[in-house]
Amino acid sequence: MRTPDLEPDLGADVRDVPDDFGRPRCHDPRVTLTVLIVDDHAGFRHFARGLLEATGLSVIGEAEDGQSALEAVAALRPGVVLLDVMLPDLDGFAVADRLAALAEPPAVVLTSSRDPRDYGERLSRSVACGFIRKDDLTGAALERLVAAG
Repeated sequence: MRTPDLEPDLGADVRDVPDDFGRPRCHDPRVTLTVLIVDDHAGFRHFARGLLEATGLSVIGEAEDGQSALEAVAALRPGVVLLDVMLPDLDGFAVADRLAALAEPPAVVLTSSRDPRDYGERLSRSVACGFIRKDDLTGAALERLVAAG
């Protein structure tokens, strides 16, 4: 009787494993999440980049408004968009809706310095996979929300 090979196939592209909806899903810890940070405050973008990169996530870009976010997603194809709710042109909810309509949408996590209750039902109806207060942002919290999707 042949025993199954328990060693991982290091040549396999683990990002191509589909979830229940046919989207690629990866449960392999060797694959790093790629993140686009969208916020109109350069100071927060800098802080978030440092924090997320220090925990092993790969920040592949930044955008300062909704339109720039849409363009950056098209160009960079991040796995995750950390998206401020309050942007100067489009709000984060509108950007999240547009991203969800893409053929291969990234996971979207909304963020704000405001309490999530301030957004009422808009937050619960959002297509985003979660919300993190800016003060509570950590790499682990972001990964948990994306995994729970």
